[in-house]
Amino acid sequence: MTSLSSKMSPSSPALMMEDDPDAVTHVIVHPMVLLHVLDHHTRRQEASGRVIGTLLGRRDGKTVEITNCFAVPHAERGEEVAIGKDFNKQMLALHMRAYRKEAVVGWYASSALEDGQGDLIADTSSLIHEFYAGEADEGDPIHLVVDTRLKEDAISVRAFKSTPVVVQGEPLANLFHEISLTMESTEPEAICLNKMVKDENPAPKEGEQVEPLLLSMEKLYKLLETATEYVDSVVEGKITPDAEVGRQIADTLATVPRIRPEVFDKLFNDSLQDLLMVTYLSNITRTQLTIAEKLNASLGV
Repeated sequence: MTSLSSKMSPSSPALMMEDDPDAVTHVIVHPMVLLHVLDHHTRRQEASGRVIGTLLGRRDGKTVEITNCFAVPHAERGEEVAIGKDFNKQMLALHMRAYRKEAVVGWYASSALEDGQGDLIADTSSLIHEFYAGEADEGDPIHLVVDTRLKEDAISVRAFKSTPVVVQGEPLANLFHEISLTMESTEPEAICLNKMVKDENPAPKEGEQVEPLLLSMEKLYKLLETATEYVDSVVEGKITPDAEVGRQIADTLATVPRIRPEVFDKLFNDSLQDLLMVTYLSNITRTQLTIAEKLNASLGV
């Protein structure tokens, strides 16, 4: 790891704040980035404070779009910070093989304090920001902070940029300013998020049906109503009977097995459980294949 230390210089009347007219003023964050940061924070060691990682995306003028990220090991002790520089370099090289259009645009961190007190920007944030200023292609990294202190049972995301504080022509520190941030998702991401929200409790409770099955049952019920109305109209002489339609209805009824209701309910519930298990296993298989493809790509196989 690369160790950094914080050194404060005495105050000076020649204090200046450099402001770049081309600096980033707006940040767009994709939901998968937020989910990754929360997962990283949840899996941290018990003795650890905040977690950090590298943000990837693209910059268009004064707007930065953050589309991906990965975790970076680090350690903080007092005014010193150790960052996994080699780990970050290797992960970035592997990532660029699969996502050539993305570049380093900054770094993320979770909140350092868990008691709901204190600022989101830690004293050592300037040191980490200086490291990423050398890693970012544009040299103007974004600092994304995910507030995991759960104030008012909510998780907030805030973006910051830094302005150098110069004393007598020498940079002293970085002063962080919050900039506007919006959460945006692509169509595939929106579909996945909606699926995740709807499948938060994938196993249906007794008397409940999953939504696709419910839609199928509603469609089947409407078809039965249409067939019943047609048969009733033919019997009452309201419409002329059609032999072809009659044969199709008869063939359909002949395919329905004659079983007792309690037996049908048991078969239906067993089939539903099998369907949920197959869906679960297929999702796991898809995930494993994706991981294998990325590993093969990273190893050049």
